[in-house]
Amino acid sequence: MKLVELSHVIEPGLVTYPGLPGPEIIPYLTREASRARYAPGVEFAIDWIRMLGNTGTYLDSPFHRYADSADLAGVPLESVADLPIVVVPAAGRRAIGPADLPGVAVAGAAVLLHTGWDRHWGTEAYGGDAPYLTEDGAHHLVDAGARLVGIDGVNIDDAGDPARPAHSVLLAAGVPVLEHLTNLAALPAGGARLHAASPRMAGLGSFPVRAYAVVAI
Repeated sequence: MKLVELSHVIEPGLVTYPGLPGPEIIPYLTREASRARYAPGVEFAIDWIRMLGNTGTYLDSPFHRYADSADLAGVPLESVADLPIVVVPAAGRRAIGPADLPGVAVAGAAVLLHTGWDRHWGTEAYGGDAPYLTEDGAHHLVDAGARLVGIDGVNIDDAGDPARPAHSVLLAAGVPVLEHLTNLAALPAGGARLHAASPRMAGLGSFPVRAYAVVAI
């Protein structure tokens, strides 16, 4: 097997979504200060991190949209780990609807929309007219039994639509959303498995993950 990285690197000041602040990493215990606590030649660094849950490549739990639904601690591992991947080629299309979605079975799978928009990561263009999943497309995937839906763009929804229909449909059905993926071009159309678990954090709707795929070779 081989492992394929699907996450962006998080670093201080990173802008994930236009208009939202980037993370701050601040020393709590510096290496220099730690030397007084340990044996000669031994040092450690302990840091504070202040960031939004919506930073880097992150998972949206149902609680992100609905106050009475599962938060990150309540999302079952079966919804985020060891999922068969179905890659949907969607480059060149902005509104991704039922006609663009695969005829293959997606029940129990992570459906990843490969738009190629991650090529704009870190630029102003990333927050522009990015591809998105339509409301009908979201209903189609829920009805087909998708376990998780991800995209390599700025939002699973049209960022200009305040109704956020794709989020609403998917999260109401208990289908987590994985946004800001990258490197989907390295995945085969089938045969790979996704791991994208977040920490078990109560009362939080979204948090970064180290998303990766296991590919049989």
